[in-house]
Amino acid sequence: MLGPPWFTTKLQTNLKWWLLRLSRRSSISEIPQFTRYNIVRQMRPELLLWYSILAPSLFAAAAAGLPFTRGQKKTDDEEAVVEHDGGVITFAKHKSRRNTVLENFFASGDDDEAASTALLHEIRNLAANRSDFLVSTRRTLHRRPELMYRESETSALVRKILTELDIPFSTGWALNANPDIVPGSGGYGIVADIGTGGEPCVLLRADMDALPITERTEGIEEFKSQNDGRMHACGHDGHTTMLLGAASILKSMEDSIKGTVRIMFQPAEEGGAGAKRMREEGVLGKDPKPQNAFGLHVWPKLPSGTIAGRPGPLLAAAERFEILVAGVGGHAAMPEQSVDPIVTASAIVMNLQTIVSRTISPLESGVCSITMLEGGEAFNVIPASVTMRGTVRALSTETLLSLRDRVRHIAENTAATFGCNITITYSPDYYPPTVNDPTLYRNFAQDVGALVASKEFFLSDVEPTMGAEDFSFVAESIPSTFFLLGQGSGTDPPTNYGLHHPRFALDESVMPRGVELHVNLALRALHRLRNEKALD
Repeated sequence: MLGPPWFTTKLQTNLKWWLLRLSRRSSISEIPQFTRYNIVRQMRPELLLWYSILAPSLFAAAAAGLPFTRGQKKTDDEEAVVEHDGGVITFAKHKSRRNTVLENFFASGDDDEAASTALLHEIRNLAANRSDFLVSTRRTLHRRPELMYRESETSALVRKILTELDIPFSTGWALNANPDIVPGSGGYGIVADIGTGGEPCVLLRADMDALPITERTEGIEEFKSQNDGRMHACGHDGHTTMLLGAASILKSMEDSIKGTVRIMFQPAEEGGAGAKRMREEGVLGKDPKPQNAFGLHVWPKLPSGTIAGRPGPLLAAAERFEILVAGVGGHAAMPEQSVDPIVTASAIVMNLQTIVSRTISPLESGVCSITMLEGGEAFNVIPASVTMRGTVRALSTETLLSLRDRVRHIAENTAATFGCNITITYSPDYYPPTVNDPTLYRNFAQDVGALVASKEFFLSDVEPTMGAEDFSFVAESIPSTFFLLGQGSGTDPPTNYGLHHPRFALDESVMPRGVELHVNLALRALHRLRNEKALD
């Protein structure tokens, strides 16, 4: 140590002034670490000379009790520097992780509006202060999209940021159980606990994988996908970033949290059932066991900043299938010598359209879509086989399984009528519907959503959609709520293209709101669970 604390502080203040002057930057956070190091190394002789001249007189002044001006000393805060492709982002990292606003909130009753409002504003300010970090991190992830079970770089960046934030974590989650069907080893999931390590416990989850889509979004050349044929076209880069932002806030107030927040970074959402793999591996069973879980998804069809949800099923159950129709090939001029799989496949497509209209109640919802037909290579050859792919969707598992059985029955009987054989293959893991626990939603989650969004930007009973989400595997196990976060109002580039569209773009301005939603749900859920336990 160069001297007493007040002298070290003054030395640091002058050093920062010289760093800014020599680097021609306006903020210390704008100077990369290696630049700071080089400047300090060049100044070392001058600093030592300055210290040797001034130190004796300063020590004498202190001993005599003479007044002097001290720089403002920050005993609790230091800078956390996160470096990645997007540059260097700096934000506060706290040695003391107490937050008096949060402590007052946990000490308050359920009807203490002042404490609730103070916490809302505290979290909002903390989220707003992380805007640069959110944008830079999300753009880094967007440049390097990775498909399910192959999210190595994505996982590495998340681990790097958690390490910088001093958040312990475990990795190796979500191993690929079906490598013969889906490429990749998996194991890129990450789980971290923030708080006391004891009960109560709630879980926040984000997905990380991208899609096999070639990006055509305009106006984002600075951070467009660098991986050919891969794109974050479903907003998972934003989901991961928002959960990292939430984790940084929760860590900054960890010593005041009454309970544990489990952070779940999940790979392989896009058809790989990564949440199911993590559930099987024990993410919901390890102590302390989560009692509630929360997640969100950006939604281009809602205005930016809107938060929407509903009790009961919000997203559909889904199953995908492949049908191989085998016939007998031959010359197109002599069809009588062939068993035409194209005619058979066409008949199967038409007959499958009767499933929803004739086998389920008009009061229920269902979808059966054939989305791919592949067969034949020449205009004058009847092929020997045709491959069909499609999906069935429903708002209940029971209806989904009924639709799946009807697909097999209709396909087999239609093929037999035309003299063909079929082989039908389903996915290893169908997705159950994403169901918001009605009690949790009505008595708690919808109030938090309305608080964060303000009532005019909150939709409490949005229509369900036939899209599917593997957060459903979490919600199937513990009471959960999944929200939709509107992002469709951006203009440069337009952010109202649908999910999985090659021109999909994220409205980055909504990310602080997503962070707010995560943090408020976690902390307020812990408060609620503690109060419920106290009443028991």
